[in-house]
Amino acid sequence: MSSLRFCGALLAKNTILSQSKIVPMTVPIGFKVRDASKSTFRQEHYRGFKNFGHKPTPVPGVTKAFHFFIGFSLFLCLLDWKGLLGYEAGENFFSMPRVDCEAKIKPEKEKLDKAEDAKDIKDSSEDESSSDSESETSGEEPKKKRVKEKVGFRDRKIIEYENRIRQYSTPDKVFRYFATIQVPHGDSYEPFMTPLDFLTSMTPGIKQPEGLGLDQYKKYDPKNVSQRLDLKLEEDSIFYKLGSYGLISFSDYIFLLTVLSTSRRHFEIAFKMFDLNGDGDVDSSEFEEVANLIRQQTSIGSRHRDHANTGNTFKGVNSALSCYFFGTKLDQKLKIEKFLDFQHQLQREILTLEFQRKNPDDNGNISEADFAELLLAYAGYPPKKKVKKIKRVKKRFRDHGTGISKEDYLNFFHFLNNINDVDTALTFYHIAGASIDQLTLKHVAKTVALVDLSDHVIDVVFTIFDENMDGQLSNREFVAVMKNRLLRGLEKPKDTGFVKFMHSILKCAKETKPVLLDVL
Repeated sequence: MSSLRFCGALLAKNTILSQSKIVPMTVPIGFKVRDASKSTFRQEHYRGFKNFGHKPTPVPGVTKAFHFFIGFSLFLCLLDWKGLLGYEAGENFFSMPRVDCEAKIKPEKEKLDKAEDAKDIKDSSEDESSSDSESETSGEEPKKKRVKEKVGFRDRKIIEYENRIRQYSTPDKVFRYFATIQVPHGDSYEPFMTPLDFLTSMTPGIKQPEGLGLDQYKKYDPKNVSQRLDLKLEEDSIFYKLGSYGLISFSDYIFLLTVLSTSRRHFEIAFKMFDLNGDGDVDSSEFEEVANLIRQQTSIGSRHRDHANTGNTFKGVNSALSCYFFGTKLDQKLKIEKFLDFQHQLQREILTLEFQRKNPDDNGNISEADFAELLLAYAGYPPKKKVKKIKRVKKRFRDHGTGISKEDYLNFFHFLNNINDVDTALTFYHIAGASIDQLTLKHVAKTVALVDLSDHVIDVVFTIFDENMDGQLSNREFVAVMKNRLLRGLEKPKDTGFVKFMHSILKCAKETKPVLLDVL
């Protein structure tokens, strides 16, 4: 046993040696050797050190050539080959662009050119649309009016985030994010929306002003004479009937969204359901039940939860609006006609604010491209498809665009209020095999909605939705987009649908009988 241990130690010692040498093979004690004078020899090899002293490793020539080839290829990719192959002989391609200094050398000629440009602008301003860029001889000032400011990367990401807030957040968070005014209320402050804030909270793609966001407001005291808000409202505006100096509280916000997201037909049915005596009128308590019922059926009302910590709790219809509906003593009854007139006035004022936001020209018209943007605001198209449609409108009316007046704009949206009946009429035309051209759409609008649409508005609508430009309208896509535009996307659910999907799976698992039980 001791001999085996000795052999193991000897082998371990031989493997540790770091020099190449010839060592004699020692014989353990107790072993017999035939010839004691002869010894057995074995040569050992060791691995020498490399890169001793941390010297740099030399780079092979093939590697250097490969690196040079890659770098030179990247340099060739960065060159402007069109300009390199197209520049005239004798010019330095890599020089800076040439600057025309003729204006400094010849000031008299500059004055004459400006006078001619101003004259050209005056002669051509009546024929050109406000959405198209001016030619080079149209002067510098009109160009600046028509060139839109490009949206940067930061603003684009902020707009995408705000669109997600509009689509998925609770009404409480949406109100706190887009409200811009804070009014004193006792010892604290209460947030309020302006009518433009209310429109911004519903319209995707519009960025909230800098410095105003979630729980960030401007303080405003209505009792202070020196402070006045320019709400850009008419004197008989429906917002002044809310009783908050034209501002919108959280309860008003929920109520107005309910009014906008519910059709006239649904309100008529709800009024008849709660009209006990059958006279078509409801009192104050019955109207509260109607409003609560309709609010719970909308996506806004079903998503809302009262938040006492933020102060945003739904308190029902405010006192000023109740006085407008039922009188100062709340002893009058509300007729369905008066309430539908209130809904019509609210929609009309929202449409007017949208129209004014597009900055009409001196004639009170907006461009055809702006009209297309307003129609497609709630379509849910991908950005590329939406931009493609708007570019098609710009190209179509670049030379002979006359713009869209406010009256034509309001008439078209009055036509959209009857979109369900229009859908039925267009479906009959489609089943009968008749093509839906511009004359057909104008006839349907006149017959069904009692609206006389202008030929120019119908031409713009066909330019938007006629993909192959064959003069025929795709009624399915047109009606779907117009329904979303009418309800402003407020009927869409305010969640991703995952919770409802899980509830459906659990309900199906509970109610479904296992197959093994059927076999047994």
